[in-house]
Amino acid sequence: MATRDWEKNLARRPRYEVSAGKITGRQYPTMTLMSNDQVPGVDTYIEVGWVWDMPEPNPHIFEHRHRAGCREIVLHVGGNPENPEDLGAEIEFVVDGQPLVFDTTSGIYVPEGVKHGPVTWKRLTRPHLQMAIVLGAGTMAEADPGGHITEGRV
Repeated sequence: MATRDWEKNLARRPRYEVSAGKITGRQYPTMTLMSNDQVPGVDTYIEVGWVWDMPEPNPHIFEHRHRAGCREIVLHVGGNPENPEDLGAEIEFVVDGQPLVFDTTSGIYVPEGVKHGPVTWKRLTRPHLQMAIVLGAGTMAEADPGGHITEGRV
């Protein structure tokens, strides 16, 4: 049986490709950790960024929806190793018009075609990670993370 070369499936360096103007208080551009551009054949787009201060502008993630066939998982992960469930922030994340407010490490699943955003930071006391995983999108243009490409148009 032939062995497979898994090296081609490893994205060793992030790409810095999401850009929609100047945003302070967070890593911007964010890091693309997985895409079809990094690993050919991948149909999942993953981007992550640290948030260390109140982002400005706030919100900078607008109402949007992804193209047909795309679903999104958004993770907010606290940066306190002694209490990893403490997000260190309070965030309002609107899904299909319903505001969801949370202050703990969390994940949300957004089904295909559902409008979501804006995402607004209400308070921030310590750094945390925000990660978007868009299933069914291999590139930034297909994923349109944060609605930056459509600039809030749905």
